[in-house]
Amino acid sequence: MSAELYDDLAPELWETLKALRAAEPNQATNANVENLVELQLVTIVNGCAVITPRGRRVLLRGSPRLWDVAA
Repeated sequence: MSAELYDDLAPELWETLKALRAAEPNQATNANVENLVELQLVTIVNGCAVITPRGRRVLLRGSPRLWDVAA
């Protein structure tokens, strides 16, 4: 997994990824979800957006760019 790729995720993509971490599949279908699908962080199962194991790893690792905001 390339750290540089995920360091540059837009804040709205991080928010969408965080919203999808719930156990229940989410029926979100928007440009953010499509971008996350292209990055293999989310998949579509039966019309629902579901975070992938790779997406969970990225979410747990977080974005160093966002660490400054939290500090």
